[in-house]
Amino acid sequence: MKVALSKASGKAPYLNYIPWLKKAEEEIDCIDMNGRTVEEALELLNGCSGLVLTGGPDVEPKHYKRPNAEGLGAVDAARDELEFALFRRAHERNMPILGICRGLQLINVALGGSLYVDQPSESPSDVEHRQLEGVDAEHHVMVEPGTLLMKVSGVTEGEVNSAHHQAIEDLAEGLLRSAESPDGNVEAIEWRDGGRNGFLAAVQWHPERMDFSNPLSGHLAERFLFEAYSYKLLMMGDD
Repeated sequence: MKVALSKASGKAPYLNYIPWLKKAEEEIDCIDMNGRTVEEALELLNGCSGLVLTGGPDVEPKHYKRPNAEGLGAVDAARDELEFALFRRAHERNMPILGICRGLQLINVALGGSLYVDQPSESPSDVEHRQLEGVDAEHHVMVEPGTLLMKVSGVTEGEVNSAHHQAIEDLAEGLLRSAESPDGNVEAIEWRDGGRNGFLAAVQWHPERMDFSNPLSGHLAERFLFEAYSYKLLMMGDD
């Protein structure tokens, strides 16, 4: 079974995604879209059963109709173009989608939501969400009862890592907040209508850098790959 990752190579943090998924299923074939043209990536996605939108630089504010603001970090226009195209194609096909950090933000923007360009200055909080001297912050999250995330993780609260300064401001129509931090930051999203649009789970933390035994890490990888395998059987057969 093949699953696509929007970027899983380059700097050291990107190298955690594939080993994390392979802890859940060693035999999966992970297709890294990094460095490919949009056309090449979409063609490769045709043979995949799931899409992981990984962490990375800021989503350019023009995509959610905000001017560039003080505090905006690095942006990557080519990566924005690639990942919006991948998300749209996967969404059209009801393909299982997992978003991580930037991936959560990009999904929200793709569906019409907006972001804080720089959360610390626009929505100050006592909860630290950014890395400090290269080390992930840690904080508590509350998982909404009855959500897909609660069913997947089996918990209603837990501890996660954190390494972001952009965050969801206005949640896109059609999405449901499934977890939040004590300051009210959106920490996870999913489809509001359940599974009618296929599987979607996106989290603001980095499960690939957490202990796999944490239910807000390993259970996400396992459920995503279960959904991808189910999608493969439904859409492609067992070849």
